[in-house]
Amino acid sequence: MIACETRDAWTQFLEYAKKRCSASAFGNWLMPIQLLEATRESITLEVPNIFVKDYLLTHYKAELCSFLPVDATGEPAIQFIMAAPKKKMSPPAPASSDAEPERSISAFQVSLNPNYRFDTFIEGPSNQFVKSAAFGVATRPGLSYNPLFIHGGVGLGKTHTLHSIGHHVMETHKKLRVQCITTEAFINDLVDHLRNKSIDKMKRFYRSDIDVLLVDDIQFLQNRLNFEEEFCNMFETLINQNKQIIITSDKPPAQLKLSERMIARMEWGLVAHLGVPELETRVAILQHKAELRGLTIPPKVAFYIAEHIYNNVRQLEGVVNRLSAQCRLLDLKITEEVVEKNLREMLQHSPLQKITVEQIIQSVATIFQVRVSDLKGSGRTKEIALPRQVAMYLALKLIKESLQTLGSYFGRTHSTLLHACKNIEKRLVEDEKLRRQINMVERNIGA
Repeated sequence: MIACETRDAWTQFLEYAKKRCSASAFGNWLMPIQLLEATRESITLEVPNIFVKDYLLTHYKAELCSFLPVDATGEPAIQFIMAAPKKKMSPPAPASSDAEPERSISAFQVSLNPNYRFDTFIEGPSNQFVKSAAFGVATRPGLSYNPLFIHGGVGLGKTHTLHSIGHHVMETHKKLRVQCITTEAFINDLVDHLRNKSIDKMKRFYRSDIDVLLVDDIQFLQNRLNFEEEFCNMFETLINQNKQIIITSDKPPAQLKLSERMIARMEWGLVAHLGVPELETRVAILQHKAELRGLTIPPKVAFYIAEHIYNNVRQLEGVVNRLSAQCRLLDLKITEEVVEKNLREMLQHSPLQKITVEQIIQSVATIFQVRVSDLKGSGRTKEIALPRQVAMYLALKLIKESLQTLGSYFGRTHSTLLHACKNIEKRLVEDEKLRRQINMVERNIGA
């Protein structure tokens, strides 16, 4: 009975945490935890890695003490067990077949990154829709979302998604013929066949011998009318045969400098945007990359890195590679100071020039989810008072104007601004969450 009550307490804790954190944070950090055993004195949890354990104890220690048994020192009575790493199954060797040699995957020279798979794709609110659409296409090629057009900035996972589709199709639909190319490779291929007077062979291959076509970086087809026309003809032929096409680009179709005919074809199916992942997802990506290299990055340092690298996820992998090399060669311990010193040129900092109080107030309102009018108003509730003090603190820190001038923006005296500044500085010493929020505000101001 006691064990049953303790299990219920863990379930209640998860329900409590789910209501108070983002869906991506809950999915990345708390969902992977498995309850193995529950007694009157303690519980045993299985976690996938040390990062999840640290995150749980760092962010929910007080709540764990409220819901679960505690030891003699008042700490949560939790035993942690690291889950055994999952062994990746090697794909079975293809059976030889004399009947259909032309369907051998090797004949198509498919070049897919072995690390770019759906199970290594860290999901969050910014990419959840794209991943779902991509998985749907990979599961039922040619039957849904055709073509699928994925667009987003550099280093956000477009190629990862594209190759994940290729891997899934090749593993679950073994008779389908998959071809993955970059637009530059297609152009070079077309030039070579024109030079060798074998263009009919190329047309026959792309229009008859392919079931799933993956095309990366279609933006390089801009301002190349002859190549665009050939691609568009191939595109229409494949679509009319219910062959699946997936295209990636750094811009949506309407913003590409292509013909109206080409743009209309690409908008036939589903256009999906791959956005910049939010903080928790970037931390999960960083920790995943670090784990693959056997590198341990403390949660506090991981959040610091993720707060300063936010426009290009690929840079997170570069950070892991550099940290791994430097810390092992120089025998350094990973700290914020080491990261700041050795990765200074990679970290993104918002410019401090020409910042206005209005920019600060707007950014604070966005991060703390309050209204701009409340920050300028007279309300003194806790939900409003703290963000207002943060805005005053940042105004004093970032803008070189007199206290009287700054105070007038908030309808407050200079002494109120000084009091707010001292209060925030005092809280920053121990409040890690507030530090992260202020860092996000400063970053957004310069966006």
